[in-house]
Amino acid sequence: MTAVTRSDLPAHEVERLTRRGLRLAQFTIAYNIAEGMVAVTFGLLAGLVSLVGFGADSGIEVAASVLVAIRLSARLRNGKADEAKERRTLKAVAVTFWVLAAYVVIEGVRDLLDGSTPDNSVVGIVLLVLSVIIMPVLATAKRRTGERLGDQLILADAAETKICVLLSISTLLGLTLFAITGQGWLDPVAGFVIAAFAINEGREAWEGELVEDDDADEADDGED
Repeated sequence: MTAVTRSDLPAHEVERLTRRGLRLAQFTIAYNIAEGMVAVTFGLLAGLVSLVGFGADSGIEVAASVLVAIRLSARLRNGKADEAKERRTLKAVAVTFWVLAAYVVIEGVRDLLDGSTPDNSVVGIVLLVLSVIIMPVLATAKRRTGERLGDQLILADAAETKICVLLSISTLLGLTLFAITGQGWLDPVAGFVIAAFAINEGREAWEGELVEDDDADEADDGED
């Protein structure tokens, strides 16, 4: 399956959904730039590695959304998708999943070997809570738009946002569980599980298989 859109939708609906996908990608870029700047700034000032890492994760998601936004903008300008360029873009987005997975694994191994414990930061907790509130809504909106349009680029962007939600939840739970149990190894271990999801999502994005058969069947049933 390539990054082309469904042919059974009228042209005006394709354009409307494509514009929605573009707006969602643009919002993701703006939000994550702000989130990343705050996280990195306060992380460096306080010497909090986890907060700096959270900012790096925001940067990875920005990169993926920028790639998607560029192609959606080009599609709207030209009135059609450039399938070759969109396939290459989809593969580039897949690489961001693997970069994210590598980052999580490296940081997790470092924490386990060094015996590092989760950092406590009011700013970090506020950012994580905001991410846990906002990002699931954003991921769902992207997924629904991508499924309706049959668009692999938007679905890949949705999957990237979903992984970042899982990382935010994992980090927030890591801080909470460490405060309760004193067991610092819980956060990196949870990160390894999320890294496995990221690797799989990257593989599916690379191969253009982000639409599950069950989802496609449900969509068909809803239209019938």
